[in-house]
Amino acid sequence: MIYYCISDIHGCLSAFNETLDMIIDKLDEPDTVLILLGDYIHGGEDNYGVLDRIISLQKKYGTDKVIALLGNHDEIVCDGILTIDGYGYGDDERDDKYINWLSHLPRYHTDGKTIFVHAGIDEESGECWEYCTEDYIFTEKYPAQTGYFFKDYKIVAGHCGTAEIAGNPRFHGIYYDGESHYYIDSTVLDSGFLNVLKVDTENQLYYEVTPDAEIPVEPYED
Repeated sequence: MIYYCISDIHGCLSAFNETLDMIIDKLDEPDTVLILLGDYIHGGEDNYGVLDRIISLQKKYGTDKVIALLGNHDEIVCDGILTIDGYGYGDDERDDKYINWLSHLPRYHTDGKTIFVHAGIDEESGECWEYCTEDYIFTEKYPAQTGYFFKDYKIVAGHCGTAEIAGNPRFHGIYYDGESHYYIDSTVLDSGFLNVLKVDTENQLYYEVTPDAEIPVEPYED
């Protein structure tokens, strides 16, 4: 299966639409999936627009072709801590249908030896991670974990900006630690763009998708 992964859109509808333009035709191909790793809202110019675009994509292609995972910002809205527009406590009737949709999103997705998640998993549990990871870890794990996980499994996540993980404020690309982790949060509010990671789960191949090419992801080097 081929997955195109995007994460941490944070209400940046323009950047999201530009990114989708690169890959949307791929969804007409068999065995191809768009997977979104959470944090669709808070920060950008159009939180509702981002949610509407994702929901419309799922209606058009199906939830098996467009998979949306839950992020911590999305969960905050489900918990009633913030509205979708990000304004304090309280109810906003506009939010009801979106909260219903968000509250039914899965926290992770697996295919072969690739684990897709917003923030991370309980790696200390090894092969029992799926049963031992507490719900909040899937959406809130911090800081980002690097290094070898378990039996060649790979973890694809967002949540932590790759500039922070790399320790390089100028870097917003895909961060691969050379072992088990691919992080794709470009910190769109700073960088202005979203990363796209192409994952071939059958062969465990990982590519950065650009408007001009698909480039094998190499371990990060400063």
